[in-house]
This record gives sequence, C-alpha cells and structure tokens, in this order.
Amino acid sequence: MAFDEAQTRSGAAAAVAQAVTAWALLGGVVLLGIVVINVLSVAGGIVGTTFPGDFELTEMGIAIAVFAFLPYCQLMDANVTADIFTSGLPERRVAALRALAALIAMAFAAILLWRMYLGMLDQKTYNYMTTILQVPVWWAFVPILVSLALLIAASIISLAENAGEARR
Repeated sequence: MAFDEAQTRSGAAAAVAQAVTAWALLGGVVLLGIVVINVLSVAGGIVGTTFPGDFELTEMGIAIAVFAFLPYCQLMDANVTADIFTSGLPERRVAALRALAALIAMAFAAILLWRMYLGMLDQKTYNYMTTILQVPVWWAFVPILVSLALLIAASIISLAENAGEARR
C-alpha cells in the first residue's frame, strides 16, 4: 500500500494511521540518537575517552526503535512477504492471505503485549537496573508496550481493509 493510499483513510482508521506514523518517526529519532551515541563512543575510543553506558543505551534504544517500526510496517503492508508463492494468484486471494496475515499479526501482538506487560511488572517489582547507568530496565518496556498496542490497532485496520478487498 502506498503512502498516499494511507491518507485516504477516514475516522478512527485515519487517527490510528497518524498515530502509527508519528510513533514510527519517533522511533527513527531514537535510532538516530543511538547512532550519535555510537559515533561518540567510537570517537571517544580513538582519543582515549569513554562513553559510559553506551552499550546499555544501544541495547534499549534499538529494541524501542524496532518495536516502534512494527505498526507502520503492518499498516503500510511493508512486511516481508514471499511473493513468489502469490504472484500468480488472483488479487482477491492475495487480499485474503493478507487478511489472514493481519489476523496472525494481531494475535501475536496481543500475546506479546500481555507477556511484555507482565515482564515489565517483574522488572519493576525486582528493581532491575542497568549495570553502568543504573537506569531502571522497565522504562524500556513502556514504549514497547505502546508499540504493541499500536500494532494491534494497525492489524485490525489491515484485517478490515484486506477482508473487504477479498470480498469484492
């Protein structure tokens, strides 16, 4: 689905699309921040200074960024597919397969949301901190949970759009 096609959505679907796009852009900002941290760390290594906690920030930042991109990929139909198997199928069948994939993505995201939420509570309860910076580990779970909730919403929209296309 092209970016301009996403702008034709209305109502709740348009609001979700805007939120998903803004969230992906925020994930890009986090990723750029991680790149800057790594550049500073490498440059510091060259001149003999260190950047304490660069590995910890990279680990948390990459996880946050990757999860932030998932809802956008789902909404824009940009997930990896095996087109070799579907290239000869009628468009209705391809749409039905995409609807099935959206249903699976929604179920997977719901399970992950549930389990990651419980994991976050454990991290918070036992007060796990990163070794060097002493950042609470559960902080990284919060944006990931938001990403998973947005992935569920994006999957619902994809399911509805592809199911409607499969019925035509």
